[in-house]
Amino acid sequence: MIAYLQGQALVKKDHLIVLTGGVGYLVYVGSRLLSNIQNEEIIALQIYSHIKEDRFELYGFQTEDELAIFKMLLAISGVGPKTAIALADAGVNKLIDAVQQAQTSFFTSVPRVGKKLAQKIIIELKPKLGSLKELNLSTLSPKAQDAMDALLSLGFEENSIANALATLDLENMDLQIAIKTVIKMNSAK
Repeated sequence: MIAYLQGQALVKKDHLIVLTGGVGYLVYVGSRLLSNIQNEEIIALQIYSHIKEDRFELYGFQTEDELAIFKMLLAISGVGPKTAIALADAGVNKLIDAVQQAQTSFFTSVPRVGKKLAQKIIIELKPKLGSLKELNLSTLSPKAQDAMDALLSLGFEENSIANALATLDLENMDLQIAIKTVIKMNSAK
C-alpha cells in the first residue's frame, strides 16, 4: 500500500505523474491542486490507494485533513473516488461548514452529485463533523421549486432563498411577485 509520495511532478490534463526513485506513479488529484502545481516541481503528497478487482488507482492530497475527509466521503454509498476528490478539493473547512449548515447546494455544485446524494452525504457526515443546522428533507411545492430554481440561477444562496420563501404565502402569490420579493429581501441584507 502506498501512503506517501515525494518527487518531481509531471502535470497532465487530469492527473499527475510523480517521478520518484526512477518510477512514475500516476496520481489523481483535485483540479484546484492540479492547477497550482508547476510542471517538474518537487511535491509531497499524502496518498490513498484505491484498489478494485480491475484497477489500482492513487489519489493524492496535500494535507492529512483532506485525506481524512476523502476517506469519510468514500465510505458513503454512492460516492466514488472521483466525486470524493472533487468534494475534498473544494476545501476541508468549506465542506465541514456545508455539512454543519446543511447546505445541499455546496454538494450539488459538484458533477454527479444530485440533491438526494447531497442530503445523504450531510446525514452521514453530521455525526462525524457536527451539525449547526437541521437538514430540511421536505420537498418543495412546484411553485416554490420554480422560485428556488430561478433564484439559484441568479446566484442567490439556497439557504437564504429557502428562509425567505418560508415567510411567504406562495399559494396566494404570483410566482414573479414571489421571486421579486425574495430578491428584495436578500438585497436588503
